[in-house]
Amino acid sequence: MSRTHLERVRAAVGIASLALQQIEDDDDLSADDVDGPVLAAILRELQEDVDVPGGLFPMLAQVVTAAARRAEQIEPDRDGDASCPLHEAAALLTDNAGQRLNWAARCLHPQGDLA
Repeated sequence: MSRTHLERVRAAVGIASLALQQIEDDDDLSADDVDGPVLAAILRELQEDVDVPGGLFPMLAQVVTAAARRAEQIEPDRDGDASCPLHEAAALLTDNAGQRLNWAARCLHPQGDLA
């Protein structure tokens, strides 16, 4: 039996949730040895991860944008009631959240990534 779209999304969200929980549980963000440069590197990793083109936030924005495009096709009146908020959310992820991570990382460690 094949899994439904919703089941695949739930599984993916569950995996991401477990990964984020592991970061929290391992004290990766609150350990005493996490100083400014280390925290800046962690923030940069979320935004600029080399394994994911563009990082975590742009990847999430891409998923939300795909949902917005589909909403454009299926919303009842094609008036943007569903798709516009999704497009705005995607823009906030890349333009706002991503940029704020960069600003915080620069404040914590202006010289850049750890070697």
